[in-house]
Amino acid sequence: MHSRSFAPRFTLSRGLALAAGLLLLPAALPSMAVTDEIQVYTDEINEPGERGLELHINTTPRGRRTPDYEGELPPHHGLRVTPEFSWGLTKTLEAGLYVPMATSAEGNLYLGGAKVRLKWLPFKQDGWYFGMNGELSNQTLKFSDSHVSTELRIMMGWRNDDWLIGLNPIFGWGLSKGHRGSPETEMAYKVGRRVTEGISLGFEYYNGMGKLEQRLPFEQQDRRLFLVMDFDRDPWVFNVGIGHGLNNASDDWTVKAIFEIPFN
Repeated sequence: MHSRSFAPRFTLSRGLALAAGLLLLPAALPSMAVTDEIQVYTDEINEPGERGLELHINTTPRGRRTPDYEGELPPHHGLRVTPEFSWGLTKTLEAGLYVPMATSAEGNLYLGGAKVRLKWLPFKQDGWYFGMNGELSNQTLKFSDSHVSTELRIMMGWRNDDWLIGLNPIFGWGLSKGHRGSPETEMAYKVGRRVTEGISLGFEYYNGMGKLEQRLPFEQQDRRLFLVMDFDRDPWVFNVGIGHGLNNASDDWTVKAIFEIPFN
């Protein structure tokens, strides 16, 4: 979760044009999935050859008990643990691998399959940044109603020594037979303020809006607000947060953490 700097390779306008083109890719029906990570992607990327390991953990002390589809693992009293391995390929490219797993309210452990990703961060200048992250998932029915799915996450925002502002428009497609159509859409926001050396406090807001072609009514959208802390004092680097659902369509309470683990 460290911030790293490099020289920009192209203009922001070209990046926005490319993002618009990617959004015209063939769409598919949304894939309802276990939330294996709760995170706003910002301007962080591994250096070339650098390896990383993060541990994503979240749990829902009080949330939805009824499956959204037959076979799904509901979030109530569940614990989700996902190791994320990352490798820096170039100054602007990073590859990653997720291995999600979760426990049910009864304590049973389930493995969720695997997800691979490629992060591209070609623009970072004067505090502004822009990039994209693409994922391809192969998951079990407990975790997703579409066995194979993909996601495109746009990363944009601004950072200085004291403030961080991040925005992620997210588009998710199911690729399995019978799950193809309009993408599921979500917006994720982050605002953080440094309060002392290595410690920032702020908010993260996640808004699941339904299909791109048929947005859910506002009161039916998944809307969760998190109070978060980012801690970066070597060797300890982590993000923790507690979130509350803002309507009846959202899980009432969620606790989440991301720990950066030394991996050399």
